[in-house]
Amino acid sequence: MSRTFDVAVVGATGLVGDSMIRILEERNFPVGKLYPLASARSAGRSVDFRDRACQVEVLDGFDFHKVQVAFFSAGGSVSAEHAPRAAADGAVVIDNTSHFRYEDDIPLVVPECNAARIADYAKRGIIANPNCSTIQMVVALKPIHAAVGIERINIATYQATSGAGRSAMENLTAQTKALLAGTAVDAGGGEKPVAFNAVPKIAHLLDTGYTMEEMKLIWETRKILEDPDIMVNPTCVRIPVFIGHSEAVHIETRTKITVPEARKLLNSAAGVELMDGDGPGEYPTAATDAAHRDAVYVGRIREDLSHPRGLAMWVVADNVRKGAALNSVQIAEILVNEVM
Repeated sequence: MSRTFDVAVVGATGLVGDSMIRILEERNFPVGKLYPLASARSAGRSVDFRDRACQVEVLDGFDFHKVQVAFFSAGGSVSAEHAPRAAADGAVVIDNTSHFRYEDDIPLVVPECNAARIADYAKRGIIANPNCSTIQMVVALKPIHAAVGIERINIATYQATSGAGRSAMENLTAQTKALLAGTAVDAGGGEKPVAFNAVPKIAHLLDTGYTMEEMKLIWETRKILEDPDIMVNPTCVRIPVFIGHSEAVHIETRTKITVPEARKLLNSAAGVELMDGDGPGEYPTAATDAAHRDAVYVGRIREDLSHPRGLAMWVVADNVRKGAALNSVQIAEILVNEVM
């Protein structure tokens, strides 16, 4: 009999938690028993897994001795309280929040980039999943960095509302309906509505003038690529899209790389789908190509006219799937097949 693993999904009724459960089934992860966990307000609900309805249990008081792997996607404060408890009970925690990402003794993993770090889970029993916008960028840049080195990254992100959860997607729908009906929209808190708009502020502003979402791209890129000298200059923008983040990425390499050389690297890179033609529609977009798919799509590769070692590209991916749920499951697959 093949080995199975009992699995908990914390935040099972949320957007990412629901996607995790579907991906576990799609990829035939060796789940023995699934424990969907959520807050008390979700008590009595159920989730479907392998043609069975699994009752959602309340996280508070759950005995993590019952499971070997625990996925967390219910917010940083929940992970702060319960992930160490789960790890102490013997479960390996794969945490999708930002709470543990910047701690030196907790690995921050994108399997296509630094799968070897998964073994470092043994230090704390926790593996951190990076931010969605970071994941797709480093998947695209890892093969180039490995080949010629990257000195500097300028990136502008165009991020879907699903990055802020199901409620943000519902708000986009409501705002769109209101504006089409000629009704004024109040986004609340003095912020600007996202419908028919581009909002250059995701998360709170820091004293530097950068947002926390932008700083995640800096810190996480350096940690995942294991290069503290990479300079990263990000601007993160929320746009009226439901699923799929887009990124305009401009890099300066240590050694010059040509467009054909970059295409060759990316064409054979794990997790990358190259769409870089010069005909109509031969470029990727979030809605038509990335949404509900696993790959990171790369196109519009061109030499930077302003820098002798510059390269520009367009990168899109499903932020809920590859940017969160799938990346977590890929970590778990390597964990149970190669590490534990």
